[in-house]
Amino acid sequence: MEFDIDKSIEILERTPRVVEDLLKGLSDDWIMHNEGAETWSPYDVVGHLIHAEKTDWVPRMDKILLDGDKKFEAFDRFAQFKESKGKSLATLISEFKTLRKESIATLHRKNITSADLMKKGIHPAFGEVTLRQLLSTWVVHDFTHLAQIVRVMAKQYKEETGPWIEYLGVLNR
Repeated sequence: MEFDIDKSIEILERTPRVVEDLLKGLSDDWIMHNEGAETWSPYDVVGHLIHAEKTDWVPRMDKILLDGDKKFEAFDRFAQFKESKGKSLATLISEFKTLRKESIATLHRKNITSADLMKKGIHPAFGEVTLRQLLSTWVVHDFTHLAQIVRVMAKQYKEETGPWIEYLGVLNR
């Protein structure tokens, strides 16, 4: 499928609801466990999504669209471990919902054109990237972390599935 901003917004606006429906009210056994050393729990993923919402997508879009410095700030992929500390999951989900709603409103206000999608910014690791690539990545980033949440949760029952494990792809990644 070719990038389309309206189709992208269809996904971006749903992600907070999916996260909330999947995680809200669950016991810590589901939300606080991870896949082992240096992996993330569903709680950590929500914190990461919040940090990205604050510092990545819209700020980088603005850099691309505005005249002047096009260099992106480096993104701290582990900031959630400091920023989320001590907050409840319900608080994090609420914050994510609010931030994403604001981001979607910003996207609508920008009235992004085909010409805008070809504008470029400078990523600290990749060099030149287009707005089309950034916005496409935002959508796929959401999918990646939704899949991660589900995978981490499924693995809590990995040893309990017995012989079915061979047919459960989510457990074999």
